[in-house]
Amino acid sequence: MYAKLTLCTLLLHLLILLGSSDGAVIDNHIQQVHSHMHHDATDPSLIIFFFPKDLKLGNTMKIYFPKRELSDSLTHLISKEEADSIPFSSQSLPQILRLFSFSDGSPQATAMAATLDECDRQPIQGEKKFCATSLKSMSEFLETIFGSGTPVEALSTSHLKRSESDDGVVQRYRIMGIQQIPSPKLVSCHTMPYAYTVFYCHYHDSDNRVYRVSLAGENGDAVEAVAVCHMDTSQWGRGHVAFGVLGVEPGSTPVCHFFPADNFVWVPLMSAFQM
Repeated sequence: MYAKLTLCTLLLHLLILLGSSDGAVIDNHIQQVHSHMHHDATDPSLIIFFFPKDLKLGNTMKIYFPKRELSDSLTHLISKEEADSIPFSSQSLPQILRLFSFSDGSPQATAMAATLDECDRQPIQGEKKFCATSLKSMSEFLETIFGSGTPVEALSTSHLKRSESDDGVVQRYRIMGIQQIPSPKLVSCHTMPYAYTVFYCHYHDSDNRVYRVSLAGENGDAVEAVAVCHMDTSQWGRGHVAFGVLGVEPGSTPVCHFFPADNFVWVPLMSAFQM
C-alpha cells in the first residue's frame, strides 16, 4: 500500500505544509532566520519552553510564534548535485563567503558561520544529527533513522487564523485541545540561516513525545501547534537555553517546546492511523 519514501513524496509533504512561496531573495532569507542563532535574555523566541505538567486543557501560557513560514525557505532549495559541489564546513567559510559575495564580518557571514559551527558540532550521546542541504539528502538521512521503505509524514505548526494585531508578538494562549501522536521515533528539522536552504535535522535515542496542540490566542489567533517533550535531558549541555528559561538543571525534569511554523517533525506515517 505504501511506496518507499521518494524525493517527490518528501517535496509533496513539504509543499502541503508550506503553501506557496513569496519569492524572497537570498539576503532576506538569511536576515529572516538570523534570529535562530542569536539569543539573549530579552529574545522573545525563547518563550516556547514549558514543562509536561503545563500541557493540559484550559491552561494558559505565554508563547511566541514568529511570523515566519517554511515556504520562504523553499525558494532557496538547491539540488543535491549542486549542494555537493559547494564546500560546507567552518574551515571553508572564507571560500563560501567569496562564492556568495558576502563580506567577512557582515550579518550574513556571522549567521552562516554560526550555522556551520552547529553543523560541525559532534552529536551528544544518543543523538544523530545531520545538516541537510537538499531534500534528497534529508530523505537519505530519514531512511537511516526510520529504515528504508518506511512511510513518514511531516508535522508542522499552522496558523489557522491571524488577528490583525498579530505581528509576531508574545501573547497568552489557552490550550483548547491536545493530541499525542504515537511515534516510536521522531526526527526534528529546523531551518538554519544560510545562503540557501539548510535544515538541521536530529534524532535522539530516548523518550520523546510529539503532540498537536490547539491554541486560542488572546488577540484572536488560532494555532494548531506542534510540540515535543524530551523526557530525558541528562545529556544536554548546561548551557542549553531551555535550562536558563525554565530555571532547571540537565536531567532534573523533562523539557517541552513548541515549534515555530518554519520547523517541522518527521514521524512514521502509520502513527496517523493509530490515533
